[in-house]
Amino acid sequence: MSLRIGIDLGGTKTEIIALNNQGQTLARERVPTPRDNYPAIIQTLVDLVHRIEHRLGIQGTVGVATPGALSPATGLIKNSNSTCLIGQPLDKDLTAALRRPVKFSNDANCFALSEAVDGAAAGAAIVFGVIIGTGTGGGIAINQQVLTGTNGIAGEWGHNPLPWPQTDELPGPSCYCGKQGCIETFLSGPGIAHDYKTATGQSLTPPEIVAQASAGEPAAQATLSRYSNRLARGLASIINVLDPDVIVLGGGMSNISHLYTQVPNLWGRYVFSDRVDTLLKPAKHGDSSGVRGAAWLWPLSEQ
Repeated sequence: MSLRIGIDLGGTKTEIIALNNQGQTLARERVPTPRDNYPAIIQTLVDLVHRIEHRLGIQGTVGVATPGALSPATGLIKNSNSTCLIGQPLDKDLTAALRRPVKFSNDANCFALSEAVDGAAAGAAIVFGVIIGTGTGGGIAINQQVLTGTNGIAGEWGHNPLPWPQTDELPGPSCYCGKQGCIETFLSGPGIAHDYKTATGQSLTPPEIVAQASAGEPAAQATLSRYSNRLARGLASIINVLDPDVIVLGGGMSNISHLYTQVPNLWGRYVFSDRVDTLLKPAKHGDSSGVRGAAWLWPLSEQ
């Protein structure tokens, strides 16, 4: 039996999963991530791998979904919201600790890969995976392999400016990256909450805004309408560049069901084509996509 192990290293929790080559789950476990303690994080990952292999009685390949990305320039972690990882050679340290090769990719790439292999976009040649939650991330899978890019940032659409901005959207909210008007500032959960508060002066969470809209509250409906249009513009710019077969949505904002009908109805006016055949789908594996994608980082040919 072949065993592929995936680890999703999050800021607050770390999850491990063991799959066979048919994608069946053989074991999984979730533990708290040691906070602000890099050596303890390495030890936690090693302990998880050894524990799950002992339980199953077989050694497997190991893939890790990381917050942030490994810099091709330095070999160190960059752009991570788990700040104790920034500047650390995570791949070298974990490879040495486990005494075997380990594959790494950021969590959005692993999300896209999971959905491309056996998820909502199974079998599609070009898949763009979108995570819209606390932030706005993206990953690309081509022929069931992650596209990383020369700079290690392929798919990072959230820090491009919102396309085709309207007058009242300029210059846009300030982003933690130092710019203004980034897609993330409009499409993340905090982004939609900020939009509603700007319009009404009231603070609501994204689920509360959706519930109010469903109940017919005009301001909440207007916020969701603006959100749908902004998402359509953002994804249209991706379609114009990448032309994916399927776009898969994940993260908390992906649970807004009407996006899957409204956004494709809107993006056609922005896509440079006479017809748009790209599909927009919710993630099949939900919160498990990151850890499953990490397990799929090893192609069958390399096992």
